[in-house]
Amino acid sequence: MNQIIFDVETKRLFGEIDDQDPGKLGVSIVSLYVRDVDEAQNETKGQIYSFWEGEFEKVWELFQKADRIIGFNSLNFDVPALQPYASFPLKKLPHFDILEKIKEVYGHRISLDALARETLDRQKIDSGLEAVYYWQKGDKESLEKLRKYCEDDVIITKEIYDFAVRNGYLLFKDKWNTLRKIDLDFSVPNTDNLNQAKLF
Repeated sequence: MNQIIFDVETKRLFGEIDDQDPGKLGVSIVSLYVRDVDEAQNETKGQIYSFWEGEFEKVWELFQKADRIIGFNSLNFDVPALQPYASFPLKKLPHFDILEKIKEVYGHRISLDALARETLDRQKIDSGLEAVYYWQKGDKESLEKLRKYCEDDVIITKEIYDFAVRNGYLLFKDKWNTLRKIDLDFSVPNTDNLNQAKLF
């Protein structure tokens, strides 16, 4: 099974556009962790890639080979942000949005950083706000910081996903600073059963 964990950074902030459409923000970089996993979703090999605007055709090639495309708030942000660059509907690909699964169970949004702090004992190295500034500065050092930030977010997303697969839950602290646990099922449907169901 081929999985991709991905994240995008944008060129602009929502305050710089006239509505809340991520497709108007422009994408500066896409980072992807591309891997093969066995039936238990244990990684057998993997590699991280980053692509700047102008290289996104390579992203579509990788996306179209994937059995599961994993992101965090990806269906509401990353996918619509990328859509203007693609000639086919990205939402029709096999997406798995971790935040959507959390909202289904818990009923509220939780930030990636909040989950990483309590579940993984680590935190994001930067912010989306800084990522936009790095792009707008445009010098070599700033663009390298942008790439590292985007790739680090992908690794955090991967580690959050893998933790939930192995343990069946994620941890975070709520607004009262109380540690909370969300039970989650990130298993992959049995494709043999699905294929058999299609026959009848």
